[in-house]
Amino acid sequence: MALLNAYVQVYGQLAKFFEALRAGQAPDKFTRQYLKDLGFKSSNHHALIPLLKGLGFLTADGSPTARYLEFLDKSKWKKVLGQALKEKYSDIFVLKASPTKNDKDMVEGKFKSTYNYSDNVAALCASTFLALLELADLSGSVSEVEIAPALGGLPDELKTTVPEVETPKAAVRPGFHYNIQIHLPATKDIEIYNAIFKSVRDHQLGLHPVPRTPS
Repeated sequence: MALLNAYVQVYGQLAKFFEALRAGQAPDKFTRQYLKDLGFKSSNHHALIPLLKGLGFLTADGSPTARYLEFLDKSKWKKVLGQALKEKYSDIFVLKASPTKNDKDMVEGKFKSTYNYSDNVAALCASTFLALLELADLSGSVSEVEIAPALGGLPDELKTTVPEVETPKAAVRPGFHYNIQIHLPATKDIEIYNAIFKSVRDHQLGLHPVPRTPS
């Protein structure tokens, strides 16, 4: 279970902020200077970076993650954000599968009971979540979006189902196993033993191969 407690006071600008992210490329590190370069120069905008980290868009050191890169794909950014919300705010979705802005009291109450927040902080957390919710697409998942292009080139009758191809099993060849027993003569001449073992070794290494019957 999870309930992200990162919030911003400028939640009304989240749509503009995420639009600015999609308009550019992922930086090597998402810093406050990069935030200013995007046009978000107020100290109130600094909280946007912890929010991105909480949503899984950035690592702890500010490096963009795979989720950030997927978000830049304009064909699926809404689903990427929706998946992040369902993952990071799962406690809220347990209470209501499809929350809306009309559920603000319920959302605020969840933040209060979980973190013992004041009314003001709980309201900011709830408003941040609901502002993100308006931007996101909660239907389906990112994996479904990624599969769609792969099916695009198939005939219509095959787009709904991709048949599984059974991997042929390796043929099992019959084999023979030999159990060789050597009866050594009673002798003190070590050269006799050496000659016996040398002969066995030569045959085992294929130096004197036994002709095979063609299969």
